[in-house]
Amino acid sequence: MTPDSSLTARHVGLALLALATGGFAIGTTEFVTMGLLPQIADGVDISIPTAGHIVSAYAIGVVVGAPVIAALGARTGRKRLLLGLMAVFVVGNILSAVANSYELLMAARFLTGLPHGAFFGIGAVVGASMVPVNRRAWAVSMMMVGLPVANIVGVPVTTLLGQRFGWQLPFVAVGILGLLTLIAVWFWIGPQPVGNDVNVRSELSALAKPQVWMALLVGMVGFGGMFATYSYITPTMTDLAGFSEAAVTIVLAVYGIGMTGGTLVGGRLADRALMPSLYGGLVAVTVVLATFGWLAHSKAGALVGVFALGFSASILIPALQTRLMDVAHEGQSLAASLNHSTLNVANALGAWLGSVVLSAGYGYEWPSRVGAVLAVAGLVLALVSGRMDRRRRSTG
Repeated sequence: MTPDSSLTARHVGLALLALATGGFAIGTTEFVTMGLLPQIADGVDISIPTAGHIVSAYAIGVVVGAPVIAALGARTGRKRLLLGLMAVFVVGNILSAVANSYELLMAARFLTGLPHGAFFGIGAVVGASMVPVNRRAWAVSMMMVGLPVANIVGVPVTTLLGQRFGWQLPFVAVGILGLLTLIAVWFWIGPQPVGNDVNVRSELSALAKPQVWMALLVGMVGFGGMFATYSYITPTMTDLAGFSEAAVTIVLAVYGIGMTGGTLVGGRLADRALMPSLYGGLVAVTVVLATFGWLAHSKAGALVGVFALGFSASILIPALQTRLMDVAHEGQSLAASLNHSTLNVANALGAWLGSVVLSAGYGYEWPSRVGAVLAVAGLVLALVSGRMDRRRRSTG
């Protein structure tokens, strides 16, 4: 994968903007459902706990779609594959908007989740291919910045639209965003042919590399700690910090601002020193999680903790994505896509561990403390992976 020297800064910027717009649309549709569960439950005549399965259906779509699409689409030009993924995304959101039953909505959300991981994974490979080697992580961070920005703008705006004008409207709005992304990819991203040596077997070869699995485990365990806290952010903010339920939207926006800053800074740091930035990010996540329960006992402290949580965790994203592309060699698209599958596993793992300590009678200070233990485990795995690299170089 070598950068195209004929691309100008403007061409690269427009291409990354097209990919970031897709990330913004994906982030909006993923998280807006959580804020509209009561309205969705009323709309399709189900209970709120049952409506929660709709969120799970999307997550399952991400986990299944990322590796399958990346592997089976190995011989498809990456631009064509991005266009196809966004077309499926548009269809899934429109079907979500017109669904009049629980079963159809479940199917629509599963379909909408299928392109999620593959779009980010293949988009990361495309973005990195357009810039010099020493700017790859920056390109990855720029194409992924749409996801945290969605938490600042997209999710609050579409949640408000859904609450006032019906839960279907946000899905229509996201479908339109997806269509705009499709048009932008068509015009702003040049042809992305794949080499003759790229095929399903070459993509699957990534799964035979221990360092790929190590990087995926680092993401799954390290981010599990963050999700152990974020999954219960609303009751933590209302019960510990004393925020009203209405004010939680502002808290979540602060988290999104932290995510955006962390993603951009993380790209710069990873280009300078990839593995040290990964170690540093995990140390930062550990410190934030270990102190979060204490900070959350005041409004000012809670806002600091929420911003720091989003910032520190997001530093890891460009580093992990670039690390996976480095160690996967011929299987870059599959490995980069799998990153988003493992993040959804981390979501489930963190939420489950948080529920265990809460069900045991501990307060909302404790999910973050359990999360700190997971972050330490992720740091240990990252250090082991780095040691494996040094040993290979010394013996090779």
